[in-house]
Amino acid sequence: MKLNVGVPKSMKVAAMVQPWEDKLDGTDVGRLMAAVDAMGFNKCMLGEHFIIPKEHIELSGDWYFHTVVALGYIGGQTKNLRLSSSVSILPLQNPIVQAKGWSTLDWLTGGRAEALFGVGWLKEEFDMLGVPFKKRGRMADEYVAAIIELWTKDDPEFEGEFVNFKNCGFAPKPIQQPRIPIWFGGDAEPVLKRVAKFGDGWSPFRTPPETFPACIDLIKSQPEYDGRPLHFFFALEMLNVGAHHEILDDPRAPGTGDKQKIIDQIGWLKELGITETIVPLPPGLKDAQAWIDRQQWVAEEIMPAI
Repeated sequence: MKLNVGVPKSMKVAAMVQPWEDKLDGTDVGRLMAAVDAMGFNKCMLGEHFIIPKEHIELSGDWYFHTVVALGYIGGQTKNLRLSSSVSILPLQNPIVQAKGWSTLDWLTGGRAEALFGVGWLKEEFDMLGVPFKKRGRMADEYVAAIIELWTKDDPEFEGEFVNFKNCGFAPKPIQQPRIPIWFGGDAEPVLKRVAKFGDGWSPFRTPPETFPACIDLIKSQPEYDGRPLHFFFALEMLNVGAHHEILDDPRAPGTGDKQKIIDQIGWLKELGITETIVPLPPGLKDAQAWIDRQQWVAEEIMPAI
């Protein structure tokens, strides 16, 4: 099981944020990511929205980074930490621009990028960006196919409903071969089929953990699945986050200092097919040093035991 970390002060979702994060600046975030990089964590993960309607700010917050820009900064502060979105909203940006951003990130960081895409859920955000919400699934399928074409072909060309290009060059290509790993986040059956066709990993959000094995079987049963290795991420803290970021109260979600309980929880996720997770933070951390101390404890006590 690989252990990942969230990026402090990368969002202000009420169900997940802690008050000490408000005091951080960009230098602090870079310092914290450098610290967990040295501890041996697998990758950092951060979410993305571009604009939030006021009626959603109370629960979702309005503080979100541009994923690739933020990951580029973190990449400059670290040496080995892999750099992942969680999630980038695929239909909201031109796929050529997205392909360029991710390939640039991968090239500049020596091959550490991982793109975790989602189709989005916040209709008002789509409306403000002029993107048709009801077409987002079709757009996502076409966009990811176009991105892969740009990353992998010397003479890329694509003709579709939403994307068209030919007689063009695209460089730099990603360092990772055959391409940057692509994950998909979400819970609906079309997401699972998208993983089967295009993906290297799946990150469920509101799917009940007990159903993960059936979902993984569904992915692998699709005719588009070619037997490539797949990876699966889930963090228990997501059990406290509702579909529209409302705060839930699942007793499995809060972090704890009980070493054996954490090891047992990770073992349970592993039995369900999960290959990557985040150890939840305990509530009420005092400051950035307390966050570092917690991650150091996880690195020393939990990592060797799983």
